[in-house]
Amino acid sequence: MRVSVLGCGRWGSFHAWYAHRVGHAVTLWGRAGSAHLAQLRGTRTNEFLTLPEDICLTDDLATAIRTAEIVIISIHAQALRSFLHDLHTQGYGVELANKYVILCMKGLEIGTGKRLTTVVHEELGAAVQPVVWVGPGHVQDFVRGIPNCMVLAGEDRDALHTLVDVLGSPLIRFYYGEDLLGTEVGAAAKNVVGLAAGMLDGLDYGSLKGALMARGTRELVRLVRTMGGDGETIYGLSHLGDYEATLFSPHSNNRRYGEAVVRGTADDFHKIAEGVYTAEALMALSKEYGVDLPISSTVYEIVTQGKDPREQLTRLFLRATKSEKE
Repeated sequence: MRVSVLGCGRWGSFHAWYAHRVGHAVTLWGRAGSAHLAQLRGTRTNEFLTLPEDICLTDDLATAIRTAEIVIISIHAQALRSFLHDLHTQGYGVELANKYVILCMKGLEIGTGKRLTTVVHEELGAAVQPVVWVGPGHVQDFVRGIPNCMVLAGEDRDALHTLVDVLGSPLIRFYYGEDLLGTEVGAAAKNVVGLAAGMLDGLDYGSLKGALMARGTRELVRLVRTMGGDGETIYGLSHLGDYEATLFSPHSNNRRYGEAVVRGTADDFHKIAEGVYTAEALMALSKEYGVDLPISSTVYEIVTQGKDPREQLTRLFLRATKSEKE
């Protein structure tokens, strides 16, 4: 099939590399003037991978969308609404309704807590039925041939079956995600837990990661159920399944950022961790649905309010005694 990837950063370039690897004709789009695109055009490489010569690199958005059967959007989650608004004003909404659209990003909209598929519907209309591609794995591992399992989730079951068939390979085994709400919220929230894990590393409290994992899933199960999703999704690939890659891996930007906050080096940490934005978005959901999110709230107070990490995390783990199931 013909695949166009919109966004040529770390993950966008990987999605182009992967789609080509499994046999598709691939176009990779970046904005005119993009430093990432310029580097790829000049050397076909970035710090993570080398692109095959027959992947088309372009800054022509019209051509990238028009020629594709599958459109993969791989940009910063907080830039999605403005990007989609531009697509709509340029008349691409109708065209995208006739294509498979995949969102390859993890996050919730800051300020509203809205899921990214909700943002798609608000900007492009209900006719566009996006699928989300989430789950564990790092570019650095995939390009070395280390396999993993991921999930494609969406409301169009026929689209899911088609995409799992055409994108699956020995490198990535895809599962169907039938709870889109839980998949999106879980995928976003695991980055917040990753920030907390990094803070524990920075404090040399790494042995508390087990408790963090256990309690982190519990609070997200409560939230997803209250929102109307299937709480069991939190124990799947989009959230718990991604903990190893997010809470322990040296490649995890969120874990590294949390550690940098504790060590006082966050200002030198150039790659912004999505969990910082997601923590604020989760506070909007906590208020809207009346669900207590103690871990997310603690992370939010540390990374946005400047609260002392040691004091806040110690208080978190010394909360009042309660049933483990609460």
